[in-house]
Amino acid sequence: MILNIHPENPEPRKIQQVIEVLKNDGVIIYPTDTIYGLGCDINSHKAMERICAIKRINPEKANLTFICSDLSNITDYSRPVSTTVYKIMKRCLPGPFTFILEANNSLPKLLRNKKKTVGIRVPNSPIVFALVEGLDAPLLSTSIKNLDEEDDIIEYPTDPYEIYDQYKHLVDLVIDGGFGGNIPSTIIDCTNDEPLLQRAGLGSWEF
Repeated sequence: MILNIHPENPEPRKIQQVIEVLKNDGVIIYPTDTIYGLGCDINSHKAMERICAIKRINPEKANLTFICSDLSNITDYSRPVSTTVYKIMKRCLPGPFTFILEANNSLPKLLRNKKKTVGIRVPNSPIVFALVEGLDAPLLSTSIKNLDEEDDIIEYPTDPYEIYDQYKHLVDLVIDGGFGGNIPSTIIDCTNDEPLLQRAGLGSWEF
């Protein structure tokens, strides 16, 4: 199904409807402050397996991201970060950035990749904030692309109804939060002494 939710003032009743889908091992597509994403409850092993199947990726090699509501969730799944990294994250978030951190042992077993890292995002999106707060857990998230494209050519779909047409048989719900963007988040690797730009995206990196 497709569900229209106001991007700036998400309706609580509709947010609760999405949360019920997530709590029942559901997989959703939803808008962020960058592109539309594919997401599920990180506590749902079944839903995580479905996302990996949809993306045709090995969980041990996947670069999946945790969507959090604020920085207080960071140490739930990552090792403590330096004061420098924390200040940078606090300056950039919420916003269009993904920070790669060293994972701790609380990471779900399915997602414990060989690099022992985790991506953390705090999007500047009222819909995302309401979902994560209502679920009381981060969302596991990854980007979507047009299904008929080759792997080496990535274009991010922006029209939620076109997204629904492509993915309606693969996911349980698509949120229509208006047209999405087509530029992904900026990725910053913070696993070494100095933060390193891994991918230039929507977020401006000038540190």
